[in-house]
Amino acid sequence: AYEIVSRDWSSDVCSSDLYGWTVLEASRAAGIAHTSVCGGRARCSTCQIRVAGDHSALPPPSALEQRVLERVGAPPNVRLACQLRPTRDIEVVRLIHSANAAKAAEVSAGAREGREADVAVLFADLRGFTRIAEQKLPYDVVFILNRYFEAVGGAVAQAGGVANQYTGDGVMALFGIDGEPALAARQALQAAGAMIARIEELSRALAGDLKEPLRLGIGIHIGPAVVGEMGYDETRYLTAVGDTVNTAARLEALTKEYRCELVVSADVLARANVSAPEYPRYTMTLRNREAPLEIVAIDDADRKSTRLNSSHVK
Repeated sequence: AYEIVSRDWSSDVCSSDLYGWTVLEASRAAGIAHTSVCGGRARCSTCQIRVAGDHSALPPPSALEQRVLERVGAPPNVRLACQLRPTRDIEVVRLIHSANAAKAAEVSAGAREGREADVAVLFADLRGFTRIAEQKLPYDVVFILNRYFEAVGGAVAQAGGVANQYTGDGVMALFGIDGEPALAARQALQAAGAMIARIEELSRALAGDLKEPLRLGIGIHIGPAVVGEMGYDETRYLTAVGDTVNTAARLEALTKEYRCELVVSADVLARANVSAPEYPRYTMTLRNREAPLEIVAIDDADRKSTRLNSSHVK
């Protein structure tokens, strides 16, 4: 059941002049815990409210609010509390509840609840590892995976990134959390080459125990994302969410289709000031992205990274 929050806009409970306030401002002034993880900037939909009764006389959504409402498929009587400024008495229902809403309201958007940043996102995945694991004892699989994570995690850290997620035989890494996007792009490319080189070295070390060398597929994209902590209690970890992350994951999957080590968006190469005319380029259309995305398939990421490292990365 949703909790009904009624506000008498003619009273002086919050202010002698409540008109002009957003619903979110009124909620917080009245001590009502109202979730808004983006800090009230229409960058999320966690402050959604349903307007009870006739909503047609309310001020129409701004272009910014309308984009968010359309993105989440909200009906006409649902608005963002951080954007709606009523001009009459209204009754609303909060649609998203959080046990930590009161605490979240006290935390800045740049801390635990996330902040917007242009970051380079890298996804890597071991090719065919499921087949390899099926032929191994469980402890042997753990041994190989730990060696693998040590190799790729070390490459990411050395390049200046953060390997923030290890899932199965996949790795997600972030670059440029607190730095310049151009440097982040170069660091991500450098890390990709180093990861390939280290996996080749690991394959040679484990040659006596492997029927075929380990192979890695990597995807990299750069763009805006919300970076912050996720999880619960002591299991919280730094991560990023948004279309940039989803695109990077999609590019990693495309390494199978293009039979290459690395698929990188042209945006990454442009930010890194790297030309790559010798590699094939493709154009793809992604959901939630208006313009097509140009991508580059690189089959010698190690050698490309070496050239990049010697001429660009400082």
